[in-house]
Amino acid sequence: MKILSLIVLTLVMSKSCSNQAQKDLANSVLQYTADSRGFHLKIIIANQKATISQGTGTENPSEVIAITDADWKELATEFQKTTLEEIPNLKDPTQKRFYDGAAIANLKIRYQDKNYETVAFDHGFPPAAIEKMVNKIVSLAKQKDE
Repeated sequence: MKILSLIVLTLVMSKSCSNQAQKDLANSVLQYTADSRGFHLKIIIANQKATISQGTGTENPSEVIAITDADWKELATEFQKTTLEEIPNLKDPTQKRFYDGAAIANLKIRYQDKNYETVAFDHGFPPAAIEKMVNKIVSLAKQKDE
């Protein structure tokens, strides 16, 4: 009986943790931007929706897409793993943006009335601590194009 109680308690706690991660992401706004000469990408994630803007000017309007439950859960898991206070101190792994080898990228997170922003990094080469989350965010824009 004790073993059964322990198993049930473990399942309840793990379910509670995953719901908390989704709740945390639901109360956040993530903004990813990447810019260079001739390239612009801006993705804003809020309330299980992504607003994607590619290019500049009126000929490239923003598009809002719904994020699937599977993608939202993956983003929530990666968001939960992220230590927000460390975001401004993350080291960029490459410097290709210095010689036009990559667009200049940035991730901003607004959570509980506080802003957390990375230093500039190369589009396609995010800091390791946020790599999975950034790659997932960028993949949403690629899904829109398909």
